[in-house]
Amino acid sequence: MGYKIFTLSPGSTSTKLAVFDGDEMLFKANVTHDPQKLKSFKRVNDQKPYRLETILEELKANRIDLHDMDAFAAYSGGLVSTPGGIFPVNDKILEDCTSGRLMEHPAILGAQIIDAFAKEVGVPAYLVNPPDVDEFEDVARLTGMKGIYRESHVHVLNQKEVAMRAAAELGKKYEDCNFVVCHVGGGLSITAQKHGRIVDGNDVLNGEGPCAPNRSGYVPLMPVVKDCFSGKYTLDEMKARISKTGGLISLMGTDDMRMIDQKIDEGDQWAELVMHFFGYQLAKYIGSYACVMEGKVDAIVMTGGASNDKRFIEIVKKYAGWIAPFIIYGGDFEMEALAAGAIRALSGEEATKEYTGIPVWSGFDFEP
Repeated sequence: MGYKIFTLSPGSTSTKLAVFDGDEMLFKANVTHDPQKLKSFKRVNDQKPYRLETILEELKANRIDLHDMDAFAAYSGGLVSTPGGIFPVNDKILEDCTSGRLMEHPAILGAQIIDAFAKEVGVPAYLVNPPDVDEFEDVARLTGMKGIYRESHVHVLNQKEVAMRAAAELGKKYEDCNFVVCHVGGGLSITAQKHGRIVDGNDVLNGEGPCAPNRSGYVPLMPVVKDCFSGKYTLDEMKARISKTGGLISLMGTDDMRMIDQKIDEGDQWAELVMHFFGYQLAKYIGSYACVMEGKVDAIVMTGGASNDKRFIEIVKKYAGWIAPFIIYGGDFEMEALAAGAIRALSGEEATKEYTGIPVWSGFDFEP
C-alpha cells in the first residue's frame, strides 16, 4: 500500500479524474459537463461550482471518499512561465488562475478545484509540470524576425513523464540523460530534453513543428500570408486551418490512423504517400533536435496515440533510427504523471518549488 492520490485534469466539456494507490490506478472517470450549460457561464471561472457539483456526484456514485486521500494533484494552466517541477498550490497560483489574466480555458480550474478539496481534507495540493513550463535555452528563443520569439508550448506533463520512464528503463537518472521525445496525439510536440530540462521544443500553440494529425505544422510562409490577404478566409478560419483542421485532416479528411492504414492496405497510393510524409517529416525534426544535443542522444522516445501505429513508427525509424534507440510508450500518461509527481513530493524524492508569479523569461536585457 502506498500514498493515495487523487488526480484531476479539466477539459473543454469534461474533467478527467483518477485515484491511485501508489502506482496502481484504483479509479478512472471522464466526467462530462453539459456543453449548453457551460455556454451559459460568462467566464470560465463561473463554471467552477457546476463542475464541482458534477465531479462530486461522480465520486459519490463510485463511493470515492476524498478524506481517504493523502494528496491531490492537477493539470492546471493560466500561470506565467515556470521551470519544470512540482508546485504546492499557493495564493499566487490561485490569484493568477482566478484572474484569468493569462488565459480563458478550463485548465485554469484545475488548481482551484484541488485546492478546495485539499483544504477540506487537510492534505497537500500539487501542480506537476504545468503546461506553462519553460526551460528553453536562450539560443532557442530567437527567430529570423526581430521581436518575434519562440515560446515553450508542448505537452510538458506527458513529455517529462515518458522521459523519466525511459531513463528508468535505461537504468539511469532522468537528470543524466538526453532524449528526443515525440508526443504524437491530435497535436504533436517534439522536445530536446537535456539533463532533465526541455531546452528546445516546437511551439504547438503557434503552429510550429512537424505535421500533426489535426494541425498543419510547418508550411512555407509566403503562401499562407497570401491566403491571409486573399479575402477567402477569416482570421478564425485561418487559425482553424493551422490548429484544428490541418495535418492529416486536411490531407486525408481524417486523423484516425486506423482508417489511413486501411486505405493503404486497400492500395490507396495517396494515403501511402501521406503516411510516408507524416513519418518522414517527424524524422527530420528528430534529427534537428538531436543536433541541439550535439548528437549525444540516449534514446528517441515516442508517445501519444499515434505511437501505437506500427507502420508510422517504422517509417520514423527508417529515417531516424540511426540516431539512437527508440523507446515506445503508446498513449498518454498524464494522470499517472500527476500521481507520480505527488508521490515524489510526499516521499521527499523530489523537492517542491514555489510559484512566484515571476516569469522565467520576459525578454533579453541585452537586446539592442
